[in-house]
Amino acid sequence: MQGIIMIMLDRVLTSELISALQNMPAVALLGPRQVGKTTLALEIAKSNIEKPVSYLDLELDTDLAKLDDPEAYLRTFEDKLLIIDEVQLKPDLFKILRSLIDLRKRAGEKAAQFLLLGSASRDLLQQSSETLAGRIRYLELKPFSISEIAQQDPLEFSPDKLWFRGGFPDSYLASSEDESWNWRSDFIASYVERDIPQLGVNISATRMRRFWTMLAHFQGQQINMSAIGKSLVVSPTTIRNYLDILTDLYMVRQLQPWSGNTKKRLSKLPKVYIRDSGLLHRLLSISEFDGLLGHPILGHSWEGFIVENILGSVSDKCRTSYYRTSNQTEIDLILEKSSKEVWAIEIKRTSAPKVNASFHRSCEEVGATKKFVVYSGKERFPMAENTEAIGIQELLSELSGL
Repeated sequence: MQGIIMIMLDRVLTSELISALQNMPAVALLGPRQVGKTTLALEIAKSNIEKPVSYLDLELDTDLAKLDDPEAYLRTFEDKLLIIDEVQLKPDLFKILRSLIDLRKRAGEKAAQFLLLGSASRDLLQQSSETLAGRIRYLELKPFSISEIAQQDPLEFSPDKLWFRGGFPDSYLASSEDESWNWRSDFIASYVERDIPQLGVNISATRMRRFWTMLAHFQGQQINMSAIGKSLVVSPTTIRNYLDILTDLYMVRQLQPWSGNTKKRLSKLPKVYIRDSGLLHRLLSISEFDGLLGHPILGHSWEGFIVENILGSVSDKCRTSYYRTSNQTEIDLILEKSSKEVWAIEIKRTSAPKVNASFHRSCEEVGATKKFVVYSGKERFPMAENTEAIGIQELLSELSGL
């Protein structure tokens, strides 16, 4: 357990969380279940906040019962930091939190009063963004990234274990491949049987499991909602709702298409990724690494793994998208900080990367100022037309300024 805590305290988000707790009356730490929010929050709060810390878990009936009269209960925590876990289960708290924050602000209290932990996105917690505007900072804790794991042993690190098992702490740090597999199986079953219904979503566990598995087969691609709807005997609108649910729960990422000025016909649908590669492999029943290397999903799995690590390393000032025309010319990922800083990134699971002429034409269309091919090796070398082949770790280090 101590080893897990040390890795958690060394996470990329740690300094941001400490800064937020020192400067904002409320902080929301969001992310999927079992990603380590509670462990990180408790350790950081106890070691960096100069006030008593209390913890409330709204999944426990005993703790939830304490909020039958929430205002009276929360008023007892003056001069303390109260951590409220799984806050999405009690959305009516936010109006009361706003009143208490404003009351204490007038009394001169500035540092964190409430640290809210949630397993749903900011959009799903819309009520909090409306009632706590200007009083709360939102941070997202993602599963382990390449940057976080590599710094533990930079000379020996290989991304393959992280790619295959995924970044959830209990899956990545499991004592064996079988234990990692079993953890991911339990996680998926728990999500569809308990976690999604807890949010009031009326969908059977069997149907959601089937839909989630179907999405895995479309990794890194656009999905045909009508075709999936026919298979599940529901409407395309319902499929869109299912997709948005998994997106709000941090299970799925929808990468939007590039929307700049061009005369070419561009794709208007998002590309869909299962965000954690370990869950992707479990949904597809890929139980061994050798099996992954021979599976048709190999390239798309690697692409999703790289995309997730890149997007976890750029700031929210950076616009992200992909580019695809009607004749399938494509750029896997575009990063735009301004019209003068546009990175075009192609992703290849190969030791000898190549790109075709359509990639370079697409780069001209989007006005790319830098062109990279991320491949499975580590050596950086020039390619044709001002393109560079680069390993993922070196690219991530370059992204720090973007």
